[in-house]
Amino acid sequence: MASIFRFKQFEVDQSNCAMKINTDGVLLASLVDTDGARRMLDVGTGTGVIALMLAQRMIDSQVEAVEIDELAAAMASRNFNNSIFKDRLVLHATAFQHLQISDPYDLIVSNPPFYTDSLHNPDVRKKLARHTDLDFFRELLQFASSYLTSKGKIVLILPTQLAETVMALAVEHRLYRTAEIEISSFVGDPVIRKIVTFERMPTAMVDRREFVIYKSRGVYSESYKNALAPYFLAF
Repeated sequence: MASIFRFKQFEVDQSNCAMKINTDGVLLASLVDTDGARRMLDVGTGTGVIALMLAQRMIDSQVEAVEIDELAAAMASRNFNNSIFKDRLVLHATAFQHLQISDPYDLIVSNPPFYTDSLHNPDVRKKLARHTDLDFFRELLQFASSYLTSKGKIVLILPTQLAETVMALAVEHRLYRTAEIEISSFVGDPVIRKIVTFERMPTAMVDRREFVIYKSRGVYSESYKNALAPYFLAF
């Protein structure tokens, strides 16, 4: 993969980032409900691509991003500073647990680590970026419970099996699933990811919808192209 990924309104240098731009991240940024979100936080920003996409979507917003990996944080900071949105982007090179919060967030998003079963990745930085245990999610949900506005949301993209576990953990922190996007590769295929929205108030009916990435092998669906058209040069 090329070290520079060019979008319509910005570019992302990912040469020093352990986890490169991926489908999960760009789908989260393009599909998350941002209505009313003026103050947003991207947890584990990596290259900074999610924060940059959110800044493009919401022109009156302030987007903060937090990244614990020093090299990735430096790269994200440069990507922010090289963008036309630099005045609305802030990078915190630390763990989210160490943030000093002055004002609550309307929206917290994360494309989090999700390999909870094993720590056998030999690349230490990739291990840090993609391996975790459930304590990460407990702490993230506790953070959201403490620092979301009264109508704020935390939105995560998760593998299907892990999503069920995280939903149960969220309830312990008085956060409730209110919306869910089920992502599959092709029509009729199993769901491989879920974009799950949690809020403080439960809803009588969860807003569910499906999203299919491919129309046929090697051909993106219209839904995928429409979602990424504001960002990807290819569309």
